Amino acid sequence: MAEQDDVLHLIDDSGADPEVSGARKWKIAVIDDDQAVHEGTRFALSDYSLNGQGLEILSAYSGSEGRTLMRAHPDIAAVLLDVIMETDAAGLDLVEYIRNELRNETVRIILRTGQPGQAPERRVIVQYDINDYKAKTELTADKLFTSLTAALRSYQQLERMVQTRRGLEIIIDAASTLYDFKSMQRLAEGVLTQIASLLNVDCAGILVLRDGGDANDDFSVLAGSGCYSRFIGTTSAKSLDADLRSMVEAAFKRRKHEFVDQRTVLYVRTGSGREVVVLLQAERQLSETDRSLVEIFGSRLSIAFDNVILYQQLQQANTQLEDRVTQRTRALMQANRRLSAQWLRLQRANGFKNEILGTVAHDLKNPLSVILGRTEMLTELIAAGSSRDNVTSQVEHIRDATKRLTSMVDHLISDAMADAFDITIRREPVDIAALVGEVADANQPLAVNKQQSITVSASPNHTTVCDADRIREAIDNLISNAIKYSPIGGKISVQVGEDSKMTVIRVVDEGAGLSPEDLGRLFGRFQRLSAKPTGGESSTGLGLSIVKRIIDMHGGEVTANSAGPGQGSTFTITLPATDV
Repeated sequence: MAEQDDVLHLIDDSGADPEVSGARKWKIAVIDDDQAVHEGTRFALSDYSLNGQGLEILSAYSGSEGRTLMRAHPDIAAVLLDVIMETDAAGLDLVEYIRNELRNETVRIILRTGQPGQAPERRVIVQYDINDYKAKTELTADKLFTSLTAALRSYQQLERMVQTRRGLEIIIDAASTLYDFKSMQRLAEGVLTQIASLLNVDCAGILVLRDGGDANDDFSVLAGSGCYSRFIGTTSAKSLDADLRSMVEAAFKRRKHEFVDQRTVLYVRTGSGREVVVLLQAERQLSETDRSLVEIFGSRLSIAFDNVILYQQLQQANTQLEDRVTQRTRALMQANRRLSAQWLRLQRANGFKNEILGTVAHDLKNPLSVILGRTEMLTELIAAGSSRDNVTSQVEHIRDATKRLTSMVDHLISDAMADAFDITIRREPVDIAALVGEVADANQPLAVNKQQSITVSASPNHTTVCDADRIREAIDNLISNAIKYSPIGGKISVQVGEDSKMTVIRVVDEGAGLSPEDLGRLFGRFQRLSAKPTGGESSTGLGLSIVKRIIDMHGGEVTANSAGPGQGSTFTITLPATDV
């Protein structure tokens, strides 16, 4: 007669403990190509219970089906695995797949074989990552119970280690980035995970923070799990369910931990005066040991949250300091730029001063010598009682020299004004044809003195937006230059026209013309041309540079053309007909 533990009893499922059947179940897999093994295993384990949890048995009938089953259920706690199925090593191959490809290190694997001689026990235990090896003839009901219980306890311990590691990793990750509010949320998430790991339970939890100890202060939800995860990010107590809000508010009033049935409430007050409440709904009532662990863990939370807050304050202080440094640096850079600009202006002004002094020393010396010499001669003539005609002649020479000096001074003043940094152009509609006519008329006496003629060709009422005074100065420079360099009896033509909505002004003379060298340096300051004035007039070398500066400021262009020395010159001003 067989021993009592060799008999497999058929247990009626309808008599199972309702509390056990409704609770969480251990999930195990039976992978065997023998249908009878599946049925016998289910019968033997039908009334199995460990820690108040029954079994959920899943079946596969080949190594291939086993792979599919293990992929679909990564939370299987234990596998009862046949070695020989569709091949002699199908079970061993499945072990390699579970450990190496699925990387499932927590599931407990119990090999069962009906032909132990084909897979020597020692070699299999050493070579393959399994947890037990049994011949099917060894697995009586009691021995199956014992092997499975040992496997499930081992799985439970491994799962607890995995959960503990996950909670620690979250807290460590949060601790490395405790610089903003999101990192505080990560810390709160780690707190919930770590408590669940410590208690080895699946629980719904919520962690709320209140900034001050006043009962009227509102609170915000930093983390939630399970059914409470929908409240994450809530910044008002009114957003919570009435029952949940009541429990949280009671915890803030009570200001101490509470353990009631399956609910755990932790109250933490930080050194900075902030308050934290952690509420957990577990599947089971906590033991005294569990409560002690939770209280110890809770006592450390104050330091953690204060550290987060201190880091936030430090970051804010650093940010403010960086902003102040940035502002001061920007102000210093602007001051440096202003000083650099002023230094450049001073250098430019100094250079201009030197050029003016050089010009005064060079160009004004001759007229002054003429005036001085003629004045001495006039004094002598008057003393000698010379005739009126002789005296008048000397006065005329003095007058001419004075006019030349006045003209030079006018040019210098104009150039100095053109170099002023605050100079502006006043734009207004100007009848450019009338303006050119006025300038030509003003220069007629100079042309008459040299028996020259000035003709103006312009359509009436030709309007251009410009600064009338500045354009008058530019045209006057070009016409006076044409008079100065044209021969006695020469002809000067001034033309005003329009080309592609641009106003074009040309001054054409029959003077000495321009060499290639003259054209290359024509509009530079203090540049003297190869040709000489035909009436002995003086030149400062500033007129054309003033013209270019004025036209440039109007957004226009001034050019010069000449067929060569002795063939006259054409100066062309092009201005936008409307405002630029």
